[in-house]
Amino acid sequence: MSLPIRLISTDFDGTFYAEFENPPVPMDLQILIGRLQQQGARWVINTGRDLSSLMETLGRAHLSIHPDYLVVVEREIYVHEGSRYAPHQAWNSECTRMHRELFARVEPDLPELFEWVNGRFKASVYSDPYSPFCLIAENNDDADAIEEFLTRYCGRIPNLALVRNDVYARFSHDAYSKGTALGEIARQRGDSGDQVLAAGDHLNDLGMLSRNYWRWRVAPSNAIEPVKTAVRNQGGYVSNEPHGAGVARGIERVLKSTETSTDGLNSKA
Repeated sequence: MSLPIRLISTDFDGTFYAEFENPPVPMDLQILIGRLQQQGARWVINTGRDLSSLMETLGRAHLSIHPDYLVVVEREIYVHEGSRYAPHQAWNSECTRMHRELFARVEPDLPELFEWVNGRFKASVYSDPYSPFCLIAENNDDADAIEEFLTRYCGRIPNLALVRNDVYARFSHDAYSKGTALGEIARQRGDSGDQVLAAGDHLNDLGMLSRNYWRWRVAPSNAIEPVKTAVRNQGGYVSNEPHGAGVARGIERVLKSTETSTDGLNSKA
C-alpha cells in the first residue's frame, strides 16, 4: 500500500515543540516521523520564528530527526541539502520583492499607527527586518482590540494582512503565509492535497489547516478554541493530548484510518 501521508507540516512552538516539557518533543513522535521519512514522506517545520532562532532551538533540542523543509517567518522556504538549509531562491526572492513594495505603501502611515497603539495600550510596537509593524500586546484582550483596529486599516491597503499568534502580530503580504508556502512545497514535490497533513495550534496556523488545500488536519489539546473549532468543522482531528503527543496521535489516526500500520513503517530505508 502506498503511503497515505507524503508531506507533514507541523507548527513548531506549542505544536511540535514544548519548551518546558522533558523532552520538548516526545520520542514517539520523533520515531514516527523518522519512519515516515524513511518510507518517502517529507516533514516541514512551519513557523513564525526566523531562521536563526529556529536553528538555535533545533540545535539545543538534539532531535533524532531533521526537517526536510523549513518555512520561517510564516513565508520563507528553506530546503535541507546535505548539512545546510538552502533558500528556495525563486520563492524567497519574489516574496521579498512583494513585501518590499507593499511595505513602501504602508510606511507613511506608520507614525499614526504606532501612536494609536501606544496612546491606548501598554504594548511594544516596533519594526524588524520582516515587517515595518510588529506588536507584542500586554495580554490577549488588548491584542484583540488592537487586531480589530489594524484589521480595519489593512482593509484600506490592497494585499496587506495582519498575522497574529497569541499576543504577537505583524503586517505581512496576504499572498504569503504558512498555507501558501506549504502549497509551494507540495506543488514542487508533486504531492496532491490528499497526501498532506498539517498540524497547528494558533491563529497563524489557520491558513495551513484549511480543507481547501489539505485532506488531513490535526490540533493538539492545547490549541486555542478557534483552531479546534476550525479543525473539527473541517473533519480534522483534535487530540486529547497536548503538543507533540497530540500530533503523534493525529498521525497515528490517519495511518489507522487508511489501514497503514505504524509497525509496517520499518526503520530501513
